[in-house]
Amino acid sequence: MSQNVRCGLIQCANPINDETVPVATIQEAMFQKHLPMIHDAGKKGVQILCLQEIFNGPYFCPSQDKRWYEAAEAVPGPTTERLAPIAKQYGMVIVVPIYEKAMRGVYYNTAAVIDADGTYLGKYRKQHIPQVAGFWEKFFFKPGDGGYPIFKTKYATIGVYICYDRHFPEGARCLGLNGAEIVFNPSATVAGLSQYLWKIEQPAHAVANGYYVGAINRVGTEGPWNIGKFYGHSYFVNPRGQFLAEASEDNDELVIADLDLNVIDEVRQTWQFYRDRRPDAYADLVDKK
Repeated sequence: MSQNVRCGLIQCANPINDETVPVATIQEAMFQKHLPMIHDAGKKGVQILCLQEIFNGPYFCPSQDKRWYEAAEAVPGPTTERLAPIAKQYGMVIVVPIYEKAMRGVYYNTAAVIDADGTYLGKYRKQHIPQVAGFWEKFFFKPGDGGYPIFKTKYATIGVYICYDRHFPEGARCLGLNGAEIVFNPSATVAGLSQYLWKIEQPAHAVANGYYVGAINRVGTEGPWNIGKFYGHSYFVNPRGQFLAEASEDNDELVIADLDLNVIDEVRQTWQFYRDRRPDAYADLVDKK
């Protein structure tokens, strides 16, 4: 018997590309743009919904402008409190990636998880922080300090891996070993160097770990930075590495797929990667720094 969980991803373009507009105004515009799509997901029976990286604003890391520190907030905090009643209304788990202020001067790239009854379950803080032209993330984010938590939601056990994290198989493996059945990767990635990896790395994580992956990317070009086009193509992939649903390159979209959790058992009973691991032989992985 199938054990289907209906999951959704939202990819969305930033509606305001003007650095003279107050940060709070831009954030509210992006939040309001997402609201109809979030409600649409609920009406279509989505049980677990994931939004894109720092969903309620632009991807501001091409700059090193201190004004974007104003975008950070407590987690849980104002945004999770606004979304919790919607989660409860539809009985829908929501993964909410936002800019977190942990204390004065300490900030993280974070994703909060709200359960289907509106309860805040916890958060994941992005572990791997890039620092290259166009992606000056260390100016804005401290590396995550919370390990690789999993969240036992009403419908499935999920994990979160954020954007640049996807280039590191170690954390993807940790999420699987910790019990994740579905891993969501909210991202902000533009056409260029890493685009060809978008459809290689995450299906590979799904295969290597026998779980589902939901990969989310933005769309559009964001000013004033104009580092390139966010190419969308948000998708779901199953534990066999097969694509189940995929969004377009250009449009604001809600992507929906029904994920049969029984497939995880079928795959893991065929490919016994967890049984055949040799952690006793992997000391060099952590000894080499």
